[in-house]
Amino acid sequence: MIRKIVAFSVLFSALFTGAARAEDALVVSTWGGNFRDMIDDAIGKEFTRQTGVPVKYITGGTIDRLNKAKLSVTPESDITFTTSHVGWLYVNSGLFEKLDTSKLPNYAHLVDQAKISPYHIGSYAYVYTIAYRPDLVPSNITFQSWNDLWNPALKGKISVTDYDPSQILTVSALLSGGDSRTWQKGQQKLKALKPNFKAFCTDDANCEQIISTGEAPVQVMLSMNAYYMMKEGAPIKLAIPKEGPVLGIDTMAIMKGSKKADLAYKFMNIALSPEVQGKIVALQKASPVVDNAKVAPEDAALPGMLVTKAQWDHVINIDPKMRAQLMPEWRKWFAENIMN
Repeated sequence: MIRKIVAFSVLFSALFTGAARAEDALVVSTWGGNFRDMIDDAIGKEFTRQTGVPVKYITGGTIDRLNKAKLSVTPESDITFTTSHVGWLYVNSGLFEKLDTSKLPNYAHLVDQAKISPYHIGSYAYVYTIAYRPDLVPSNITFQSWNDLWNPALKGKISVTDYDPSQILTVSALLSGGDSRTWQKGQQKLKALKPNFKAFCTDDANCEQIISTGEAPVQVMLSMNAYYMMKEGAPIKLAIPKEGPVLGIDTMAIMKGSKKADLAYKFMNIALSPEVQGKIVALQKASPVVDNAKVAPEDAALPGMLVTKAQWDHVINIDPKMRAQLMPEWRKWFAENIMN
């Protein structure tokens, strides 16, 4: 009888402790799949090792999570990962806490391009550049310039995303003497690319499928996704045009109203540590956002990797605040003039 009482006590204690730990967990909002796994493997586990506090993840699409946050009376998460421009939509809705960078010692090593706003900062970076299937593209086309996308030999071979035309729109403007602010200058050039478009992909998985099957063997692609496909054996290559690739940065922020702000700062500071940034590079071939990251030489040499000031300076950087403001207009124009 005594043994049964002791066993019950141990079981009750374990259940109670588990419930308490779940309640005390730091809650992180992010994407699912590889992105969630990378954040957990590189940052979350190290955070728990240092603090003893577990990390709970809530996952979903970029805009779905934003809309849910807008409707919540109290924040569902303590930290939110999102893109740099969508982060501005959170800021404009009063959802992010203004950061006290004195609580982030590693902020001193953050590159300037990753200092997105007083409310959200970069966690890792990547580029959008030209991915292609060498077996399905004429051998004389090596994509030394973004202009090579307009080669008539690529008729019906190119895909881009339908939900974010900012990269190809900005490139077209740059090649026409403008930039993302004067994007209208590139409208005629982008219209001239219409014959070369084959597909407009709806999400990352769809983009990967379109190029892997050969339906559209050339794509303006997120570098992390390209390297994931290469790891899985896909016969694709990345080219870095002389004008530079388009920069992308995923950011992190503390939700306004979080009751675990001190732990959130600890999590973010760990994320910016040189060791963790190096691990993020190793896991997903993302670029580090600090200037002292410990990156393996073979990773540093990869096309599209940003590990030096010169590389960071040679990117096409679309202002994320402006991008957030103009995205609805860009999408409307792209749908009406390019996709139709």
